[in-house]
Amino acid sequence: MILDPMQIFVASIIPVLLAITVHEAAHGYAAKHFGDKTAFFLGRITLNPLKHIDPVGTILLPGFLLLIAYYQKSPIFLFGWAKPVPVNFSNLRNPKKDMMWVALAGPASNFIMAILWAMLLSLFVSSDMSYALFIVSMAKVGIMINLVLMLLNLIPIPPLDGGRIAISFLPNPWAYRMAELERYGMFIVIFLFFSGFLSNFLWPMVRFFQNLLVGIIL
Repeated sequence: MILDPMQIFVASIIPVLLAITVHEAAHGYAAKHFGDKTAFFLGRITLNPLKHIDPVGTILLPGFLLLIAYYQKSPIFLFGWAKPVPVNFSNLRNPKKDMMWVALAGPASNFIMAILWAMLLSLFVSSDMSYALFIVSMAKVGIMINLVLMLLNLIPIPPLDGGRIAISFLPNPWAYRMAELERYGMFIVIFLFFSGFLSNFLWPMVRFFQNLLVGIIL
């Protein structure tokens, strides 16, 4: 028995929304911890997905990629984004140093969620319950989308988290030059994705971490 496209789409809703929502909320919580309450005052430190959803990046693009993967019988590779949580880095107690921790909070939350989804997978992968296949599909999407978001965001291109981390480590002259890339950063990422370079670059690492997590937990 296999799931049809609509069932796959429905099974993907919760893990995709959780991956994006917790990622953004983690940034906001870390920023508040280090002194910037911008996201807190705007109500963005929340697990309410409606506060973080971007109609294109959170719903349309992931759904489109799921359908393509199903009909082409190819591996699922999800890509998307949410509305970024606003952070005023000048409000941080130590802006350059604390920027790194605020940036790391998002990918770290995705890695933790990937582990939790792998644990859920281990509970149902051998189950004969009627809904086990649905849970297994949900868990597999949860592992994959969280690993993709973690690894994607660690690429050192601002405004991705990896770009913020790189800026926090670079000497000031180089940090300023990298920060200037931010206005073009998302265009660069989108170009890399549609050119196929991004999936070819990320997919081997995603598969490595998938196999590692499943191998350890199963």
